[in-house]
Amino acid sequence: MEDSRRVAGAAGDTAGETGAGRPPFGSAVVAPFPGAAAVRNVTFDRRELEAILRLYGRMVAEGEWRDYAIDHLPERAVFSIFRRTSEAPLYTVEKNPKLAQKQGAYSVVAQGGMILKRGQDLARVLAVLEKKPKLVSV
Repeated sequence: MEDSRRVAGAAGDTAGETGAGRPPFGSAVVAPFPGAAAVRNVTFDRRELEAILRLYGRMVAEGEWRDYAIDHLPERAVFSIFRRTSEAPLYTVEKNPKLAQKQGAYSVVAQGGMILKRGQDLARVLAVLEKKPKLVSV
């Protein structure tokens, strides 16, 4: 019965044996594709996620929001907020480091694509999503 672990193209070489100039089976070096740079996605750090999830938790407790999604893309990180799971996001909180020096890295975008708030400080940007206190008459 023939050994199923033979190196392709190395007639007579079995696993663990080295042929003329060949590395042993399982120890081949994989070279990266030329020109392929390691893509580094933008992410939210722990402090940013804590601020976003604190607001999200309060709104879930009030029954306003029900689901969320986090996307880490090469240009930006997106936290999408849903009222219902099957709908388009109600709001998205975006982090775009390329805009940090110009308009601010953080923005809150409404469902229609309108930017509600943009800035450098995440807490101030998230304040636009906070519920305003209502005046109650007695």
